[in-house]
Amino acid sequence: MTRALSRRFLLASAGLVAAAFVLAPRAHAQEPIKIGLVTALSGQSARAGEAITRGLTIAIDEINASGGLLGGRKLVLVRRDDEANPQKGVTAARELVFNEKVAVLFGGLDTPVSMAIVPLMNAEKKPFVGPWAAGTPITKNGASPNYVFRVSAVDEIVDKAMLNYAQKTFGAKNCGMILVNNPWGESNEKGLSAALAAKGLKPAGIEKFEGSDLDVVPQLTRLKSAGADCLFLVGNVGPSAQVVKSLDRMGWKVPIVSHWGPAGGRFTELAGPSAKNVHFVQTYSFFSKQGPVGEKVMKALMAKYPDIKGAGDITPAVGVANAYDAMMLASLAITAAGSTDGDAIRQGFYKIGTYDGLIKKYTQPFTATVHDAINENDYVWTQFIEDRIVPVGSSS
Repeated sequence: MTRALSRRFLLASAGLVAAAFVLAPRAHAQEPIKIGLVTALSGQSARAGEAITRGLTIAIDEINASGGLLGGRKLVLVRRDDEANPQKGVTAARELVFNEKVAVLFGGLDTPVSMAIVPLMNAEKKPFVGPWAAGTPITKNGASPNYVFRVSAVDEIVDKAMLNYAQKTFGAKNCGMILVNNPWGESNEKGLSAALAAKGLKPAGIEKFEGSDLDVVPQLTRLKSAGADCLFLVGNVGPSAQVVKSLDRMGWKVPIVSHWGPAGGRFTELAGPSAKNVHFVQTYSFFSKQGPVGEKVMKALMAKYPDIKGAGDITPAVGVANAYDAMMLASLAITAAGSTDGDAIRQGFYKIGTYDGLIKKYTQPFTATVHDAINENDYVWTQFIEDRIVPVGSSS
């Protein structure tokens, strides 16, 4: 090679290297930020999983339309079905963390699934955000640092609200518990017992049922014999429906104050006409007068999903609302972190100041000791009117 050719070769090589350094940041800036979701996408609670999906999707679309995050990187949602099974939930979470390299994982429709995923996320230093499962130990899991955050109901807070509602609405003095026999039921047994004890009360009785039970008449008969004048119900769609049908077979008309399990799927279809007798908690309703964020989200939902014609078609609303606000708060945490590093995002959650969300205006929603953004002032009491979830006392 001649000296001239050698010089031209070196200059060309140097130019290519320089170009690579210039282009590398641009290429990196365009890499999408993956957001993971593990939830029930099949079975009796599939409707809730779809609601969570829609809430995340509407938020992601809004963020992407505004230019994305971290210098223009777009968000991409990657979903996996846990089939409401803890083992499958962990398998799905591992795939999203290790193979898909998600920056943040959302999920946990069922408390047992969430509880199974929590140790993995804390071990891998990856933020895990819950938009549904309410088990108290999900966020209060003893880890330090703790990578689990939640924009959803919390059992120990909901349980106080359930007792207050039963006393105020039904004049209840001797409530019994009918609880699913799993970690979620255990969480609420502790919460309800504590709420009663704080008022110098004890439960009429505490009865458990399995998620696969088709008849709970024996348990309900014992509660009736104990003089229960209301029932605290904790169970997801199918099991809660079996409780209602068992009450019908007994002919026992007793007020039912429920956690939000019935909202997660085909409750009216499975429970029958008496489904309307169950009053249950929610964090949001699209039937009330909407603020600017509510109107924006409603418009986006109707534009993206042809089956949504109005408020009655957004069901369960809590899945959409919790997921939307949770995604927006997570985006603020990523922005504060300035990267997709898990620990930086965890600390980014603590740096969130105020955010005007769908459910409420958040002011420093997370701290090193508080990982739940929703409190006792953020609940709405609802019931089914036909297949629509509406605030109690409303017929529209």
